[in-house]
Amino acid sequence: QVQLVESGGGLVQAGGSLRLSCAASGRTLSNYATGWFRQAPGKEREFVAVISRGTYYADSVKGRFTIDRDNAKNIVYLQMNSLKPEDTAVYYCAARDDGAVVLPSLYPYWGQGTQVTVSS
Repeated sequence: QVQLVESGGGLVQAGGSLRLSCAASGRTLSNYATGWFRQAPGKEREFVAVISRGTYYADSVKGRFTIDRDNAKNIVYLQMNSLKPEDTAVYYCAARDDGAVVLPSLYPYWGQGTQVTVSS
């Protein structure tokens, strides 16, 4: 079992930046594929980025968001730059002990989420 806790969300103006953190306990994140997902009101949860041996991004965030991992702290980060109002959502981190995939249903471990709101 791995427990995940997100932090770093908040309110930011369009064009601004936020850095989300996903802190893990119980297992070492470097042994897992760890993804970021988001869910806006009335919409399905969607893939944002994942890190395993490499990194992979949704087209909507490519070039603006960066996912990385601090193995010593057991934390995965999501640096979000050039934020847009359409990035507004609850952001979740998730982990699986297999390869990196984009389907949220294939991740058994989830955090509670952190709200990101981008004002225009």
